Amino acid sequence: MYRFLLTPRWWGINVFVLLAIPFCIFMGSWQLSRFEGRVHEEHAANRQAASDAGQAARPLDSMLPVNKATSGRRVSAHGRYGAQLLVPGRQLDDKNGFYVLTLLRTDQGKSLPVVRGWLPGTASAAKTPAAPRGEVTVVGALQASETPGDNGVSAQGGLPAGQTAAISSAALVNLVPDRLYDAWVTLDKADAGMKAVPASAPDGTGLDLKAFQNLGYTGEWFVFAGFTVFMWFRLLRREAEAARDAALGLAPEETVPVSVPSS
Repeated sequence: MYRFLLTPRWWGINVFVLLAIPFCIFMGSWQLSRFEGRVHEEHAANRQAASDAGQAARPLDSMLPVNKATSGRRVSAHGRYGAQLLVPGRQLDDKNGFYVLTLLRTDQGKSLPVVRGWLPGTASAAKTPAAPRGEVTVVGALQASETPGDNGVSAQGGLPAGQTAAISSAALVNLVPDRLYDAWVTLDKADAGMKAVPASAPDGTGLDLKAFQNLGYTGEWFVFAGFTVFMWFRLLRREAEAARDAALGLAPEETVPVSVPSS
């Protein structure tokens, strides 16, 4: 009854199934490993952040350029505050508000974007505390330049003067004449009247949207593997029933066309 499995058609079906199932399982396992890797990175970043909190801040220049190893590490920089910008559309504690971003001109002649804190409501220079005057030393978490459109960073254009959607050297170079670091710092302790902005994980790490996409793809590949097995058994059963009916002389009923008399 199962001699049909030796036909060229079924050889093709069987080879396809034997290749498709391991491929789907491999791809699902790979996506799962990507998700597990991001979970591990999240835990490692949390442990690193807890460790960094008790360590002395390192000089800014010694931690550049920013990468996965240095992002979130505590750094210090010395200089004078200069131009100030607002970063609208930023949430903290589930509340809408904006960052206060002030450029710190260092002894190297370059300006470091420093997020001095967060304020609730609509971005307004009138309610923003002025930056401290004179020489200051800032201490905070090092962050990589943001990419508009990623991790909730707005790609909005046409903002009012004195505002920027993203904290990045590429965006700020069009707003200020300073030479800029390709990095920024969020203060450990916000200036008076503002809340400190916590450091964020570097792009491509942690439990972000991409991590849960990996988890979703894992489920899809395993479903594809199961669906392939299901369809193979369904085809096998239908073919076996047809072969059994043929052996018993039970031919499938043919549909007799009904003629409609012409008027």
